[in-house]
Formats: sequence, structure tokens, C-alpha cells
Amino acid sequence: MSFILWLSDSLIPFAILFIVGFGVLMRRPVYDDFAEGAKEGAKTVFGVLPALVGLMTGVGVLRASGFLDAVSGVLGRWTQMAGLPPQLLPVAIAKLFSSGAATGLALDIFQTSGPDSPLGLAVSLMLSSTESVFYTMSIYFLSVKVKKTRYTLPGALLATLAGIAASVFLAGQI
Repeated sequence: MSFILWLSDSLIPFAILFIVGFGVLMRRPVYDDFAEGAKEGAKTVFGVLPALVGLMTGVGVLRASGFLDAVSGVLGRWTQMAGLPPQLLPVAIAKLFSSGAATGLALDIFQTSGPDSPLGLAVSLMLSSTESVFYTMSIYFLSVKVKKTRYTLPGALLATLAGIAASVFLAGQI
């Protein structure tokens, strides 16, 4: 265990020293390359900032307005018959847009049902096996200026659905 702690403490300094050392050996202007990369990174952040603000605001509005609870109330009967507990619906919807919002909803489930309950286990597995599809697509595609996403959204939604189904199955909910 002490070796793992030592390794985790030394990994980032080692990586930085390796990158700088490699740059020096290759006779690259390391600081100039770093400054140029930081400048490009700042441009990327400012380019995707409106999408980030929009996504975060939208998720906050959905959560505060009670929309997610209303959706789980309406669709909960059908998902319950399919084996998906209605309490997981708001988490699944929020996870498509924001991992932070989904984590907040998962904490609510932990407080009511407990983290070691089948529902707590299912929500933990679901958060680990699904992706923030719309957030990820907006960040990656806006940063490289991709306009046509082709099959990315259907594939990502199908993978998310598979992750949700596997989470519920593995937690013993079905």
C-alpha cells in the first residue's frame, strides 16, 4: 500500500520532469511551447463557454423546477415494469447533461435509501458506466469545430442505455 501511495504522489512530478526533459533533449523551446499551448487552451475555453453555461443553466432549471421529478412520476410506472426503478430516471436524465447534477441526485438517493441498498448500488454503477453525452459532445465537437455529428448521438445514447441496463441488472434490481 505504501508503494501505491508513493507512486501516486510521484507520478505527476515525474510526468512533468519527463516532458520538460524530453523537450530539452529535442532542443524545443519548452517554455514557448507551453505558453503557446496555454494560449490555445484559453481560446478553446472561451469558445465552448457559452455551451457550458447553457448546459449548466438548463440542468439547474430542470432540477429546481421539479421537471425531473414530474418525468419520473409519469414514466415511472412503465420503467418500473421494465425493471428500472423510477428513482433512477432523474439521475439518468441529468447524467446526459451533467455529471455534477447527477451526482447531486445520487446523494439524495443515498440519503433516502442508503448507499449500500440495491438502489444505492444501482445509482453508483449507473454513474460509473454512463457518460454525460450532451456535455461531452458539445465540448469536444465545439472545440474542434465539428458540425456533422453523424452517428455519434445515437451511438452514445445506445451505450448509455446499455450502461443503465447493466447497472440495474448488476445491482439486482431486475
